[in-house]
Amino acid sequence: MSIQALLLVVIAAVLHAAWNLITKQVNGKLPFFWLVSLAASIICLPFLWLQSSPVRFTWTQTVLIFALVSAILHLLYFVLLQTGYRKADLSVVYPVARGAGPLFSVTGAVLLFHEKPGLLAITGICLIIAGVIVMTGFKVTKNTRVATGLQYGLLTGLFIAMYTLWDKAAVVDYHVSALFITFASMLLPLLLLIPVMLKRRQEVAEEARRHWKQVIMVAIFQPLSYLLVLIALKTTPITYVAPARELSIVVGVFFGTNLLKEADAKKRIVAAVVILAGIVLLAIG
Repeated sequence: MSIQALLLVVIAAVLHAAWNLITKQVNGKLPFFWLVSLAASIICLPFLWLQSSPVRFTWTQTVLIFALVSAILHLLYFVLLQTGYRKADLSVVYPVARGAGPLFSVTGAVLLFHEKPGLLAITGICLIIAGVIVMTGFKVTKNTRVATGLQYGLLTGLFIAMYTLWDKAAVVDYHVSALFITFASMLLPLLLLIPVMLKRRQEVAEEARRHWKQVIMVAIFQPLSYLLVLIALKTTPITYVAPARELSIVVGVFFGTNLLKEADAKKRIVAAVVILAGIVLLAIG
């Protein structure tokens, strides 16, 4: 993995953990999510316009299909993630989702793109599984909140893998603009939720009044973090990028246990270190 690609992924990981912390702190619901989509779309538009010259960008049916499916997958991922945050702890949902994501992504990359992770990478996968087990504990049935976090984390991880594999094919095999893919993931929920937000316009107004700063921060951090990942995917296999971007797990656990004062801090920090070790092996394997 090149230094440039690794640097892109590291920056993306920090930004990703930061916007997840912000949405957890404001207990982000649909009005907040919609405002983020609105702000992000507005921010992306000038950059998309600059890229939209015939030389740099071509509108085709293939481009639109890839963008639409990607946007749907991102929408489902975000809804699942926010639901998990409302029903469980950040330091359970976040690391399980981010840990499961590369496992599913690597499996898909091997099956679909014929990538071949080495022995170190396979060892890293086992460490990530071990870290997730330590994170959630073996008695998930006796702790409803942990069990709920595990369920939403795994389901979210599945959608992470789905949009990662899909977007990899889009930007690498079909040369779809990474910026357009990112923009579409913001625009679709914005348009789909307009009728709902019109009925809940008082909630939208209140959310904008109370959390406009957080809306702007997430609107910048969320698309930028994924745009950096897509750029890295252009030159680096999924079996390296997907695990490496999960460095955000350690940052997320730090936020959850130190800033949000969530329970089981020592166990979750140990588990995060184990997951990090697995990610390192995946990245160099």
